[in-house]
Amino acid sequence: MSALKIRTAKVFDPLLAPARDKGAWGGRGSGKSHFFAGLLIEDSMAHPGQNAGEGLRSVCIREVQKDLAQSSKALIEAKLAAFELDESQGFKIYRDVIRTPGDGLIAFKGMQDATAESIKSLEGFKRSWWEEAQGATQYSINLLRPTMRASGAQMWWSWNPKRRTDPVDMMLRGAELPTGACVVEANWRHNPWFTPELEQERRDCLRIQPDQYDHIWEGAHVSVAAGAYFARELAAAKAEGRIGRVAFDPLLTVRLFVDIGGTGARADAFACWPAQFVGREIRVRDYYEAVGQPLAAHLNWLRAKGYGPERAQFWLPHDGASNDKVFDVSYASALRAAGYAVTVVPNQGKGAAAARIEAGRRLFPSLWFDADSTSGGRDAIGWYHEKKDDVRGIGLGPAHDWSSHAADAFGLMCVAYEEPMAKRRISYSNRGIV
Repeated sequence: MSALKIRTAKVFDPLLAPARDKGAWGGRGSGKSHFFAGLLIEDSMAHPGQNAGEGLRSVCIREVQKDLAQSSKALIEAKLAAFELDESQGFKIYRDVIRTPGDGLIAFKGMQDATAESIKSLEGFKRSWWEEAQGATQYSINLLRPTMRASGAQMWWSWNPKRRTDPVDMMLRGAELPTGACVVEANWRHNPWFTPELEQERRDCLRIQPDQYDHIWEGAHVSVAAGAYFARELAAAKAEGRIGRVAFDPLLTVRLFVDIGGTGARADAFACWPAQFVGREIRVRDYYEAVGQPLAAHLNWLRAKGYGPERAQFWLPHDGASNDKVFDVSYASALRAAGYAVTVVPNQGKGAAAARIEAGRRLFPSLWFDADSTSGGRDAIGWYHEKKDDVRGIGLGPAHDWSSHAADAFGLMCVAYEEPMAKRRISYSNRGIV
């Protein structure tokens, strides 16, 4: 059999060497899928050896695969045609599998319906390629890994990152990687065969959907939901360089803006934005969030960051003055007992959520965020969005989910900034100065 020569982008060179885990992550147009499809064909040709029956058995996986149209089969078939490989070289295409040289095969499987029993069918397989692996659940990954135990078995993963908590991201981009794992980042700029059509798509996305561009094309995690309240504002902040390194002035008060949580596993999150108001700028240095922890845990974090009572003050929502049903003490009184000055922002009444959102939008051009220490909070306010009634096509107000608490504390900060300004404007107006 003649040798197969496949052109490979330089970014994928590290993945040509043997490794139990090979990963490629990044945005659209990088050629990740094309690389792994070509490598699978190349390995299928190289594996049979001299004896019959030694063909490579491989499986192409997705978390959800209702039919083969959702699989990588069409791409592999296109690669075989481009390489001019057919039955004479040992490749034969069937409806649900592709036969490869030496009585090998490439199968296609959705893991959503897999069980410990059904996954045993993959024992003896030496290649698995999980395409769109950002959708992989931890349960499915845990089913697959021990099954791929044949000598020389490799697991390949290609994905466009979505959430930093996705299991594949935590496995292959976390602090501890599987032994011997080789992982590369690949984006459109690494693709030497990037077409003019894709370049136009990329530029259109940057122009029309700037809030989604980094995720779609640059391999960034989803930081803003489509239609989110602060999507464009966050994109503008990044473009204007207002997301970077933020340092606090040691002579100015640190203001701690809070959305109150509670204790217990089902309690709402306690969210806190430490910020300073410096002239017309709002400088946001940190973000903190915890669920089910006592007040002491929050205060320990604040003191460790240097936000003790001698330097910082609290701003609480109106319910910060209400007594806890169990402990009969309010957040405001407990914080004052800990030595902090506390301001409780009055109840804004009906339309409070909308008022906080509009205040945030007005003030966003004045906001500066520390890139590293506020990333979790920015993820939340980027996701904060309106709940929709799709049948009637109407909005139902802010969706209450994991992002709500960070967004409420953020809105409180903006309202607290604007309220003194409004009072000053009223004062000037009463004096005849407008």
